[in-house]
Amino acid sequence: MAQSQPTAYHPHRGEETEMSHPKVRMYATKVCPYCVRAEQLLRRKGVAEIEKILIDDQPQMRVEMIRLTGRRTVPQIFIGETHVGGCDDLYALDREGKLDPLLEEV
Repeated sequence: MAQSQPTAYHPHRGEETEMSHPKVRMYATKVCPYCVRAEQLLRRKGVAEIEKILIDDQPQMRVEMIRLTGRRTVPQIFIGETHVGGCDDLYALDREGKLDPLLEEV
C-alpha cells in the first residue's frame, strides 16, 4: 500500500496541496534587502522551494501576515507551521545551530 503525501492547508489560497520537503513560506516585498538575505541563507541551506508572498502586490496578505505573526515588518518566515520571525531571527537560529534541525523536521 502506497503512503500518501502529507498535505498542507494554505489559508491565503483556501486549498490543500501536497507538502514538499521542506515547506518554507516567506512574507516579503519586492524591494527588501532583508528578504534577499533571508532567501540567500535558506538557499545555502538547501531549501529549493520558498513560497514567497509579496505583500506589496497583495495588500490583503499584509493583513494576514500581521494577524498570524503580530509583526508589521518583512520578511516574516515560516518553516512548516513554525513562525521563525524575520531575517535577524533566521540568522540567530542558524548561529545557535537550530535552523538545520528545524528544516529537517518539515
